[in-house]
Formats: sequence, C-alpha cells, structure tokens
Amino acid sequence: MKARDVISQAIRAASAGGEPALVAFLTAGFPSRERFREHLHAVADGADVVEIGVPFSDPMADGVTIQRSSEVALSQGVSLRWILKELEAMPAASAPLLLMSYLNPLLAYGLDELAQASVRARVSGFIVPDLPYDEGAELRQALDAHGIAMVQMVTPVTRAQRMQQLCESSQGFVYAVTMTGTTGKNVAVPPEVMGYLDRVRSLAPVPVCAGFGIRTREQVQRLRGHVDGVVIGSALVEVLEREEAPTQWLRALRATAPEARETG
Repeated sequence: MKARDVISQAIRAASAGGEPALVAFLTAGFPSRERFREHLHAVADGADVVEIGVPFSDPMADGVTIQRSSEVALSQGVSLRWILKELEAMPAASAPLLLMSYLNPLLAYGLDELAQASVRARVSGFIVPDLPYDEGAELRQALDAHGIAMVQMVTPVTRAQRMQQLCESSQGFVYAVTMTGTTGKNVAVPPEVMGYLDRVRSLAPVPVCAGFGIRTREQVQRLRGHVDGVVIGSALVEVLEREEAPTQWLRALRATAPEARETG
C-alpha cells in the first residue's frame, strides 16, 4: 500500500460508523522541543491522522495561536530538517503522519531530497497552503514518485470548475476550509457551509475533512454526515500550551465520550 493510501484508509475506517475521523494538528516543537516525541505520540493516540506543522516565520493562513506556536518553536531551533530527523529516529506513531508546511522550507530543503527523507520519516503526505495547484507540479512529481500524498485545499469561495479539479487531484483527503480567513476562529457551521461540504464530498474520490475553527464536540457532531473527518488545530495547540492531556481531550470530542470541554 502506498503511503498516501494509508491516510485515506485511516479516515475511512474511523468514519465507517458515521462519526467524523479526527485529524489532529500540532506545531512541531511547541511548547517544548524536548517533548516533541512525547506530544506527538499522545496526539496520535487520540486521533486518526496527525498533521505536524512545520514552524514558519510568516504563516499567513494561520491565526494567532498557531502563529505564536511557530514563533516559540523557531526560537528553540526547530526546523524541517530537525523534524524529519526526529521522526526517523523515534518509534512509529499509532496514526499516519502529514506535514503541513509553507513552500519556502520545502524548496530550501530540496524537493527530491525532501521526498526521500519523508519516506525514512514515515510521512504519508503534505499540505502546502501557499502553493497553488497550477504551480505545484514539481512538488507533486517528487512526492508521487514515493507514493506520498499531496492534499489539496478548497474553500467556500472556490469556483465550481476549480473545485472539481482540486477534488479530483487531491490525495489522502480533501481539506475543505469551512471559512475564509485564518485558522483559530470559532465556527458556528451555518447551513450554507453544510451545502458547500456536501458539494465537495460529491466531487471527491478521497475522503473530505473540514478544518479551520473546529473546537468542540458539538461542532464535530454537527458535521456528521457531511464530511469524513474534521481537522482540530488551534484548540489542540492551546491544550498543549496549557499542559493538559491531549489524548483524553481528543477522545472527548468523539460522540461516545463524555462532554468535551470547550476551549474558548
């Protein structure tokens, strides 16, 4: 099985009973570089897929929480090269791993070398929010040679023809942004967003995961039947910042768990 197919399989298996899978985001090296391995394994134990953020000095798609986490990680010397070496050296996580990175660190690393290092690090896919599809052929080719997914993002304002192109080309899953703007805002998930998510799902041959602003079990449940998974980002970063237990917090987002604590 190719690495990218592991992502789709994990999401489909988790959502088979009707509940959305959890794709959990953490910024590598935040709040502590020394505890990265511990935090990653704890997050993986509560999620179905883990999205690891590569800290970047100008994270334009991210809200203040993830911007702050990037600044802290960068101040501790966390880099893409360090992350890949850590992942290669540590025991395998219990969930498939994705890297979320802006384009500059990937180009600086070298795309062919990046793909090879990702295989050694057991990275199954990439999300690159500042790389338009039309400019991504070189990266897609480098990753595809090793079976690594390139996840595409769509938004509520993506034009119909473009949305179809992005959905059909996405690997692992389609990242359906629930709003325009940056991450971290609390999203009420209005009815028009549900219609948009249904359109994305009708076009996508791979699972669809909704992200940006999802923080509570109520939001996760409202998305049930409209997506295959949800991306939990800023709220989880805040859990780690408060030194709470990420495994238990993530499990509390699921329908069968006790009431999840809302986190502002």
